[in-house]
Amino acid sequence: MSMIQLQRKKMRLGDLLIKSGTITPEQLENALRKQRDTGKKLGETLVELGITSDDSIAVALANQLGYNMVNLAEVEIDRKLFEMFPQLTPAMLKKYNCIPYEVAADSANILHVAMADPMDMMAMDDIGIITNMQVEPLVSTTADISRAIDKIFGHKDVDSKLQSYADERKAKENQNADAEANDDIENSPIVQLVKTMIEAAVRQRTSDIHIEPMESGVRIRYRIDGTLFVRHNYSPQLLPAIVARIKIIGGMDISEKRKPQDGRITQVVDRQEYDIRVSVLPTVYGEKIVMRLTSKTGLTRDKADLGFNEKELKVFDHILSNPHGILLVTGPTGSGKSTTLYTALSELNSTEVNIITVEDPVEANIDGINQVQTNNKAGLTFASALRSILRQDPDIIMIGEIRDNETASIAVQASITGHMVVSTLHTNSAASTVTRLADMGIEPYLIADSVVGIMAQRLVRRLCPACKKEYEPTDEEKELLMIRPGTPYTIFQPCGCKMCDETGYKGRIGVYEIMELSHELKLVISRGGTADDIKKQALLDGMSTLRMSATRYVLNGITSISEMKKVSFDE
Repeated sequence: MSMIQLQRKKMRLGDLLIKSGTITPEQLENALRKQRDTGKKLGETLVELGITSDDSIAVALANQLGYNMVNLAEVEIDRKLFEMFPQLTPAMLKKYNCIPYEVAADSANILHVAMADPMDMMAMDDIGIITNMQVEPLVSTTADISRAIDKIFGHKDVDSKLQSYADERKAKENQNADAEANDDIENSPIVQLVKTMIEAAVRQRTSDIHIEPMESGVRIRYRIDGTLFVRHNYSPQLLPAIVARIKIIGGMDISEKRKPQDGRITQVVDRQEYDIRVSVLPTVYGEKIVMRLTSKTGLTRDKADLGFNEKELKVFDHILSNPHGILLVTGPTGSGKSTTLYTALSELNSTEVNIITVEDPVEANIDGINQVQTNNKAGLTFASALRSILRQDPDIIMIGEIRDNETASIAVQASITGHMVVSTLHTNSAASTVTRLADMGIEPYLIADSVVGIMAQRLVRRLCPACKKEYEPTDEEKELLMIRPGTPYTIFQPCGCKMCDETGYKGRIGVYEIMELSHELKLVISRGGTADDIKKQALLDGMSTLRMSATRYVLNGITSISEMKKVSFDE
């Protein structure tokens, strides 16, 4: 061990983080008290308490210790290392929170190792003994290291669990089918398989996991950035055990196989808590499961991170500043409506106002807001909950979704009597939302009087910044983008690289059509104007349509023309 390493070993993580200004001495003291109770590492405790983040710890360690940082998504991990040294197991790498990724280019005896804690001498000694190489640590985050371990060992890990399950299953062949299925529930390999599946999905930025029984097997698909990708294919014999395990942890009835069921799971992945909504549906070949993954903190963002441009942000702020009225967010399932609503509520949240929500289901818990979960079996519908809420002296009411005339009528009356109401509707555009309310039986003059703003929104995939490729659009594409034919112009198209798993896209951004109700627009609505009349007046008032907003993203190199077409197909 070198003298520099010995000196670094003497430094403590808490002291380094205080020296870098990442945390305060008081915060360190709180974390140390918590650490004594849980026995977890200090870095893990600091992140769990929300005092700092993995990224901040990594930057502070790199700066204070003089180590370089590495982004594992950008490097090619040498898989031969793990074939040459089978002792470098996923269990060992997870224990030490590190991963070797290459031999130094200038020396065959130096091994580059990405570490969340570069002061972990035991990890460096063990890897050095196994490989007979000198370990050169580089700093990375826990999440990046976990993703890299999953990428290298994910399939092997699943295969070993499936083999363990198959071995145990053979030992029970003489038992009857029902007893076998019940034994499978507590079967360790299946427990680990489901846990690994959820962890891998989270690390790949998955929003939904689809477990689909087919004639020849069980297909596992992940929805990433709005698109489904096949990730695994399992034997059909695995389905009963997987379904039983998910039903157990989701609080569902494992004996009921003929009716649809809904459940909920909470799981911590990489120090972050995830809420998982589970839907089970009987199909021809067995029960299909869809799990929707939501980070407990992912729905409450800063409004600047939603994708508004400067003009849209100004209009959004102006709508939220209304003391009363209805703000409606519209769009299809999965268009980010809940995120926008929760962001609006977080913006309005203060000790001076009473905010009550009625949702089905409650998707995220926000401190300081009273949230009500509907329960149709008990008679607690949106409408009945709203009547009770109005007796609770609310200032702001959030309705998960306006589904019928009764809910819409109460929302309108609440806004007219001095309450701010925010809700969602499933419509394709801002203008058609007005006609939908009229179809529900709300008088046009009441719509004009109560609604203060309507936002239609969609999500488009962002082009991967590492591999997006310039090209000259065709004349047809220029026409779509409202570029004069013959005018030279460059836009970008997806390509595919390690950073984006060869998809060409990484992440999504919101596209908005924000219609604030002006005096002129209220007159058009009061007269019973059609959706086209309303849209025409809104455009005169300065509204940008979904197509116009998506076009700006294409011209600015943020998304591709194919993503723009998906958003503006109706137009």
